[in-house]
Amino acid sequence: MSKLLRVTPPADTPPAAAARRRRARSGPYGVLDIGSSKIVCLIARNEADGRPRVLGCGWQKARGIKGGNIVDMQEAEQCIRAAVAQAEEAAEIKLTGAIVNLSCGQPDSRLMTIQWPIGGRGVTDADLRAVLNESRRRAADEGRETVHAAMLGFVIDATPGVEDPRGMICETLGAQLHLVDSASASLRNLGVCLHGCDLEIEDLVSATYAAALSVLVEDERQLGATVVDMGGGTTSIAVYGEGHLLHTAQIPVGGWQVTNDLARGLATPIAHAERIKILDGSALDGGDDAKAMVMVPQVGEDEDHLVSIPRSTVINIIRPRIEETLELVRGMLTRWSSSSPTC
Repeated sequence: MSKLLRVTPPADTPPAAAARRRRARSGPYGVLDIGSSKIVCLIARNEADGRPRVLGCGWQKARGIKGGNIVDMQEAEQCIRAAVAQAEEAAEIKLTGAIVNLSCGQPDSRLMTIQWPIGGRGVTDADLRAVLNESRRRAADEGRETVHAAMLGFVIDATPGVEDPRGMICETLGAQLHLVDSASASLRNLGVCLHGCDLEIEDLVSATYAAALSVLVEDERQLGATVVDMGGGTTSIAVYGEGHLLHTAQIPVGGWQVTNDLARGLATPIAHAERIKILDGSALDGGDDAKAMVMVPQVGEDEDHLVSIPRSTVINIIRPRIEETLELVRGMLTRWSSSSPTC
């Protein structure tokens, strides 16, 4: 695969304006992670060495959000307001906008090939920006909004494998791009919700992309790695190779399904099922699981009415759901690898 070439988007695209604000920002900024199980807000400031220093944080249990999407505007707005207020109080700062970690709108990852007329002159930065604009326009025609776009490789007339075409003379520039996009309608609803919280979306970042950046070291990104991020209502993957994000995908299955399985299988309230999952849950057998006992309250019974079950019962309920989820993940990776061309 050729070296990834990053080009600044043209000035008339919204992400460019957000990028300029971010580069010029010397003061505090907010980051908002809107998940299916929790909403987190961080306020930070970049130090002289470029590292962020957290000034305040807020956390709220998510309501009105399912599978990463907003399903109840008022409840979601209340949760976001509460999380932001906690962070603002701790940091003693009032936010007017935030960088938002995106998981709504069925995020998708795809390759796009674009042929751009050059007309016998040298390729310029303006041509590359025009190619990026064209990819965003095509995504918009399908009701999708581009969150991330990166160029993977180029063809100069009949010459493939070009890494950087700038300055090269040709009639037609062929470009292959990797796009991460999301449903425009879902993003509009997200914007309306945050506007109700008196917040502007300063930028959008794919939640899967952010998760991969946070856990992979540079060698892992170079050699190739896949990150599986299992959240409350979704499980997402990010594939890295040669230092670059190559593919992302998401399925609407997560930790909530495990909790629900436990609640049904053990006839216990949802809150207790969540607690059992956290304290005693596992997908792997241990040597003493058949002897280790777990006390389980029953639905419709008094709180002091507990049933004792072996921990192995808990594991036997959790394991099939985890195996099913990982099979879905493997299926996504298999479909991608079989259809992904080599640049």
